[in-house]
Amino acid sequence: MRFEDRKLALPDRILMKVEKPARYTGGEPNSVCKEADPVRIRFCMCFPDVYEIGMSHLGLQILYGMMNAWEDVWCERVFSPWQDLDRILREEKIPLFALESQDPLSGFDFIGITLQYEMCYVNILQILDLAGIPLHAAERGENDPIVIGGGPCTYNPEPLADFFDLFYIGEGETRYRELFDLYEEGLPRAEFLHRAAAIEGMYVPSLYKTEYHEDGRLLSMTPVYDDVPVSVKKTLVKELDDCFYPTAPVVPLIQATQDRAVLEVMRGCIRGCRFCQAGQIYKPTRWRSVEKLLEYARELMQNTGYDELSLSSLSTSDYPYLNELLQELIRICSEKKINISLPSLRIDAFSLDVMNKVQDVKKNSLTFAPEAGSQRMRDVINKGITREEILNGAEMAFRGGWNRVKLYFMLGLPGERPEDVAAIAELCNDIAALYYETVPKEQRQGRVNITASSSFFVPKPFTAFQWAPMDRMESFLKKAAYCKESVMKQLNQKSISYHYHDSGTTLIEGVLARGDRRLSTVIETVYRNGGLFDAWTESFSLERWLDAFESCGLDPDFYVFREREKDEFFPWDLIDCGVSKEYLYREWLNAKAGKVTKNCADKCAACGCTSYMCGICISPKGGAA
Repeated sequence: MRFEDRKLALPDRILMKVEKPARYTGGEPNSVCKEADPVRIRFCMCFPDVYEIGMSHLGLQILYGMMNAWEDVWCERVFSPWQDLDRILREEKIPLFALESQDPLSGFDFIGITLQYEMCYVNILQILDLAGIPLHAAERGENDPIVIGGGPCTYNPEPLADFFDLFYIGEGETRYRELFDLYEEGLPRAEFLHRAAAIEGMYVPSLYKTEYHEDGRLLSMTPVYDDVPVSVKKTLVKELDDCFYPTAPVVPLIQATQDRAVLEVMRGCIRGCRFCQAGQIYKPTRWRSVEKLLEYARELMQNTGYDELSLSSLSTSDYPYLNELLQELIRICSEKKINISLPSLRIDAFSLDVMNKVQDVKKNSLTFAPEAGSQRMRDVINKGITREEILNGAEMAFRGGWNRVKLYFMLGLPGERPEDVAAIAELCNDIAALYYETVPKEQRQGRVNITASSSFFVPKPFTAFQWAPMDRMESFLKKAAYCKESVMKQLNQKSISYHYHDSGTTLIEGVLARGDRRLSTVIETVYRNGGLFDAWTESFSLERWLDAFESCGLDPDFYVFREREKDEFFPWDLIDCGVSKEYLYREWLNAKAGKVTKNCADKCAACGCTSYMCGICISPKGGAA
């Protein structure tokens, strides 16, 4: 099939009515159309948010390119229709369709849904409903697609268990071929799912039964068949140089949230921040070689036309060959007038020197993430950065020409005291004062601007804080008000602005993050009552969620406001992400004691990930340069 031969699912009269019609037409550079023969599997990759956000997701581009490189598979895309088109599709009974072929989703073999953040869960039901696919996995027949979930939220998939046939736990490059080969055997649906459960990383929720204590805590999750594994082990890529990378990604026709070419330099993180789920579930840290990254960079520049190249990882400063890589990238990119973007850098002398060399932008904004205002709280969360390091970084930035600083904090961290909240304002004031001490008056370009923002802490599975209670909404708001009041008392208050996130979405995120499969009924009730795009503040309704909990007979407080016992069985204990529960509990005790744990590069913390025998666990630099 050629793009020009397609018939668009939406006529012009509809496209003219909706915001950004290019969200729904497909046909972008590097997108793929295939002929029916020899395609045997049709897979639709779904991101349950708007096109611009989904198209910024590297994981989607990786799987799209990898699957379409296989002759027998055609991978297409779909995103959540915005509210204007959602209404029209329902009114005119137009089934939701894939971008490439414009065919209805109900005719596909697989619908693969990315679970990137909890507040998109209601949109998953929107996708299935608009496609005419039964919401409940138990109600799907032989002709319905297999609905499979992947992404970070699959590390506790239980709140979505009723809606998915299958969850893929781990990195997508490793097991899809094996899964597709099994599917091509033409097995009945139930038999396919049963046999799929034997593939590493595949979790079939219908093959496990759950039991609960009288007080509502989870008692057990056990397989219903003897040949179904009692736990599901995460699958990962051991050698990043050997796996697929999308050097010809689809280029959106409208501006995406991240409008640039992306070069993933490494996976995992050596830092042991106790609040950070990504730092645990993506262990062990693994690197790509400089040679391979330069090869990818040249191909990305040639195949996309982007004027910016972003180096992606959880902590780019920790890539061991960064200096060598950047020296060559600067040479290549300067020839082609392409800017290099370096997110996730630690603010130190090396990083600032690097940014001076590569960023062709005005030096008016630099980002720090201290996460906590006091050193005591930074030790509790194992942030691994001192007040002196923060101030030294700010001083070097000011001397380098920056005069705007963004600071990110969390409120409601375990063990937080009033003086820790006030310390946020004090740190902001110290940084502002440092500017006036560092930069002579005649060299200043106006007043320094310190923008501080705080999110409210949500304990996540597979972190040291998975046992921790979450602060109540009233406490969050009181702390935010106290922080703002503390800012107003600072000598340099006119140089500081303070903002905080919504507490209602934080509460629901906290429930969904550590919830069990009983929450499926709550999610469906919210959807039936008009919930959609809850990750968007203007669409979110806390009242709708609380009403749904009440009508379903569940108490949200149970999931968020109690400290878990050491040996409590968690809904995600069925999943083996590589780090042991014993290690995480040690870190929980270390947090309570304010004891710092060294990062992976300095000393192994015996987290359990050496079982994968790859990356930093077997080599100090994770591989050859």
